[in-house]
Amino acid sequence: MSVVILADGKFPDHKLPLEVLKSAQLVVCCDGAAKKLVEWGRNPDAITGDLDSIPAGLKQQFGDRIYPSYDQETNDLTKAVEWCIARSITDVVILGATGLRDDHTLGNISLLVDYVEKINVKMMTDTGVFIPIVATTRFNSTKGQQISIFAITPQTPITTHGLMYSVYNRLFTNWWQGTLNEAEGSQFTIEFENGKLIIFMVYT
Repeated sequence: MSVVILADGKFPDHKLPLEVLKSAQLVVCCDGAAKKLVEWGRNPDAITGDLDSIPAGLKQQFGDRIYPSYDQETNDLTKAVEWCIARSITDVVILGATGLRDDHTLGNISLLVDYVEKINVKMMTDTGVFIPIVATTRFNSTKGQQISIFAITPQTPITTHGLMYSVYNRLFTNWWQGTLNEAEGSQFTIEFENGKLIIFMVYT
């Protein structure tokens, strides 16, 4: 089943995330994102969060599919991910998690490496897709596609295959160091052990 979590950031504009949203079999909204989804023309299948930003009218209209969570140690995005995990959902695409407040954007992106230990997850934006990985991974790509690597665990040695600017057993100690690389062909590999990375792939 194709499942989308729609966060309460900037609603997607790009055709690729919008196609994913349109074709999703289940859309889980983070609190106030329900309003944006309804305005776009689709009703949410589930709404979760601390319910501090959903309009009262929608709260009443969709009372049969609201799952409140008031844990102040997690944000609404994490509440939505945990809702999916509790229902044995194995794959989710996160939309609307970036584009407004920069601190929320960075926080939501960083959370991907926590989620991936429990569920297959990726985050699509209007420019590309963030994919968290915890082991050596091969990606499909197109020649010239822009690729960035963000090391969440800076003590992780990284080696790349199939990228224009080769990396061999290197430690990235700051997020900028693995950015602005480029795929040489139809596949590339990020090789590492015992770490957490986030790969960003620009749409082509």
